Amino acid sequence: MEETTSDETVEQEVEEFAGRVFGQLLGAMELLSIHLGDRLGLYQALLQGPATAAELSERAGVHERYVREWLEQQAVAGILEVEGETDAASFRLPAAQAEVLTNPASLAYSAPFARLFVSAAAQMPSLLAAYRSGGGVPWARFGADARDGQGDVNRPWFEHALPDALASVPAVHDVLSRPEAGIADVACGHGWSTIALARAYPDAIVEGFDLDRPAIESAREHAAGIDNVTFAELRGEQIAEQGEERYDAAFVFEALHDLPDPVGVLTSVRRALRPDGIVVVMDEAVAETFAPPGDDVERAMYGYSILMCLPDSMSTPGSIATGTVMRPATLERYAREAGFSAVSVLPIEGFAAFRFYLLEP
Repeated sequence: MEETTSDETVEQEVEEFAGRVFGQLLGAMELLSIHLGDRLGLYQALLQGPATAAELSERAGVHERYVREWLEQQAVAGILEVEGETDAASFRLPAAQAEVLTNPASLAYSAPFARLFVSAAAQMPSLLAAYRSGGGVPWARFGADARDGQGDVNRPWFEHALPDALASVPAVHDVLSRPEAGIADVACGHGWSTIALARAYPDAIVEGFDLDRPAIESAREHAAGIDNVTFAELRGEQIAEQGEERYDAAFVFEALHDLPDPVGVLTSVRRALRPDGIVVVMDEAVAETFAPPGDDVERAMYGYSILMCLPDSMSTPGSIATGTVMRPATLERYAREAGFSAVSVLPIEGFAAFRFYLLEP
């Protein structure tokens, strides 16, 4: 009897896990369908109002047969609403879905996640080769979808949430409010964080740095007309070359875990910092210790790590290869090795899936 019960339990667990995998297949397919709608402009075209397949085909310039199949799939998936008979059905993008999929200013904007997923999946042959050889896949190889998707998904948080978050912490706000405060944004990517700092603190002099030339070019375009911000193509390890004791504050937003030599970068940043300056590192709010099974944040960050962040870091010879899941103790070790005297977690909560750290010289 006990053996039978055990066999039944195993069979049930098998069925449950098979169901989980099938659910993930559906999720992956629907994420790819969102990518199609995003990149083909179908969601944007639906903002004009409900449409039949023929009408949406005309609006978006996409072949009607593909549009009809995509519309029906979106309705079956519960993304679009539909009215009328099949041959003349009219499809509508509900307000909630419209905000999530088409509004780049919304904190809920999620279409860029599909771009990131597709850019990683497109590199699967290279990822397989890197896993076998111990090599890597550099960030540039993931292409514009990854670079722009990363910038777009963080943009609303930097534009709409970062100023208030920093202003809520006197130890940070007071430094940034100094007359002509020098602020460095290290590994700034598309520059949305740099721009947010420049707008929030107009008396400051804000400089953004990144190694990725296309990202810096985009950042300069985004910052057109803002007088107190500049961008330069520069490695984090070279920040001190801009001048020792140059900055009142330095930031590293969601990038330290990607850097091949985080201690070297932090050491250079510390040298470039004034004696009473501060460093703020924003990185993923992962658990303090490895304790599976993990929550959704932990699962997502390991996903990013195995597909993008770790392969990117591993593409540099001699990389320390941190990976996306940089736990607080790891960051504190890096900071102390770089010469910082104290590391604390700032009381900023609810900022997407991020944690803010304050590093003091």
